Amino acid sequence: MKILFMIRDPFMNAYPKLIEEAKAIAEQVKVLCTDNGISKEELLKEVRDVAIIVVAIVKIDREVIDAAPQLKYIIKFGAGYDNIDVEYAYQKGIPVTNAPGLNAESVADHAFGLMLAASRNIPQKDQEIKSHHWELSVGHEIYGKQLGIVGFGSIGKAIAKRAVGFDMEILAFGHYKDLDAAQKWNVTFVEKEELFAACDYIIICTSLTDQNRKMVNKGLLDLMKPTAFIINISRGGLINEEDLIQALKQQKIKGAALDVFALEPPKNELTLLPNVVATSHIGGSTYESIERIGILTIQNIKRFLVNEALEYVVTPITKK
Repeated sequence: MKILFMIRDPFMNAYPKLIEEAKAIAEQVKVLCTDNGISKEELLKEVRDVAIIVVAIVKIDREVIDAAPQLKYIIKFGAGYDNIDVEYAYQKGIPVTNAPGLNAESVADHAFGLMLAASRNIPQKDQEIKSHHWELSVGHEIYGKQLGIVGFGSIGKAIAKRAVGFDMEILAFGHYKDLDAAQKWNVTFVEKEELFAACDYIIICTSLTDQNRKMVNKGLLDLMKPTAFIINISRGGLINEEDLIQALKQQKIKGAALDVFALEPPKNELTLLPNVVATSHIGGSTYESIERIGILTIQNIKRFLVNEALEYVVTPITKK
């Protein structure tokens, strides 16, 4: 049985035991470097004889699944599985698992880092100082402000928990409503239009689906305060980037802080705008979260090899 790992080099460097432990339980283990992308032609060739695919962001679509006649199991190395055709895998009897919640604390930390960086112009000040330029600038407090959380899953709840320490008034929108957690962190559920109109900071942390793709568009952006910031730590496809570019250029909103983009790396002018703080999809990339996901990955491979029930199976029935 052959396992193909397609996760980024920094992940493997952060948790080197992952490949060692995989080699101890599998006949063949191949690691494919995909940091600089992989062509579809090469991908189809590489999956030809694999039984298990462990994947981070490479797209595993119908064509890839069909090109792998021995494929028995797909493991998402992370939470969001929009890069995998789960429905087609399910039709072919191939289970897909992910790791929901295991990077939530890391992503929530990063969301607050982005929010603070955008509010106080931290990246811009850093670059000015390194260019031997010293200049005062005036920023915004996040303390006591209204925070809108779009998506109230494990990441949304971790963000709400942190926001309490900043004495923020918290609004949330999402189909999943954990009322106990909302009561604990003093969160009020509202419709997305009310959230966008009321909040000073809006953090997008919901899963990407065909139904909510580009949900943040001109209509919602026009509702925002001119002093408001939008932060996206989920998937770039949730925002209509052209609409966001126009809102930022026309100063309809104060700024944006983005860890994710519709195309990665981005090719449009979004990251070049002075009122944008950008990072390279690193929200979940901490040593701690990678170790947690790595441990789960090995445990699930072991379960699969002895026909035990897998943890966190994703099917079209549970897909939102």
